[in-house]
Amino acid sequence: MVLWAALTLVSAALALAAPRLPAEAGAKPDFSTVQTAAAAKALVAKGKLVPILLFPAEFGGEAIPENMIYITPGAAAARELLIGTLTRLIKEGSIDKMEVEPSYKGRSFIPTAIRMKAWHSSKPGSFEPTIRVW
Repeated sequence: MVLWAALTLVSAALALAAPRLPAEAGAKPDFSTVQTAAAAKALVAKGKLVPILLFPAEFGGEAIPENMIYITPGAAAARELLIGTLTRLIKEGSIDKMEVEPSYKGRSFIPTAIRMKAWHSSKPGSFEPTIRVW
């Protein structure tokens, strides 16, 4: 019970600590027109996106094209915080399974969000943070 309460607090802290992109005239980033890997790589060159492995290498994710996605630098920073939390939970024996699922808008090549779900195969409860990309 205490563990899952702590996970809820960690999830809330991650949401509050997630870096925000500087607003350009109050506009949110919109990657709906980025529909190819080439277009995403062009934005990487401009520093607007960074490549990551969808399923993190720290947990066995492979550097293969099917596992490569592009997200904002702010989302990547939030992801690193989350990976640190998940690593600690694995070491504590609190979780032993994980799923990672991106959400997309329209035909965009850039996910709008990444949902992670971590749980233990023989304990109740789960940890389900979502990283908002754009």
